[in-house]
Amino acid sequence: MSQRDSGVLARCASGATLIAGAALAGMAAIEAWQVFARYVLNDSPGWTEPVALFLLCTAMSLGAAAAVHSWSHFGFFLLVQHARPAPRRLLQAFSALAVTAVGAAIAVWGTQLLFEGIDVAAAGTALPQSAVFLPMAVGGALICVFGIERLIVPVAIEAAET
Repeated sequence: MSQRDSGVLARCASGATLIAGAALAGMAAIEAWQVFARYVLNDSPGWTEPVALFLLCTAMSLGAAAAVHSWSHFGFFLLVQHARPAPRRLLQAFSALAVTAVGAAIAVWGTQLLFEGIDVAAAGTALPQSAVFLPMAVGGALICVFGIERLIVPVAIEAAET
């Protein structure tokens, strides 16, 4: 295990991956229940849609953040890989800055949207209507942190064979 794979941020990325996977499995189970209840029992529960949406946002946001940590999401990989060493470092820095800016924007706007609808209850659940923005805000913050990590500790990208 490399030093990079054993740090706090690597553990955060692993935790984000686990939570995203659990959210995805939970969403699949809830959707299966929704279909069964609607077409077999003829009694569609109202809570399944908002909970599935929350789990979808959780899986998507935390999964994207974990992929940013492993540098397999939000990058200009083809362009960077085909560049010469000096421009490659510049392109990597630009990519990390773009990732950091996007993560910060998602975190800020997600937080604003969360607080704007916190007092409105979602139909069929005790969750606030804006609960779906919580994972978006957390995922954006993680994307931002992982982008900053890429600025500080760039990843070695192999040059493409031409």
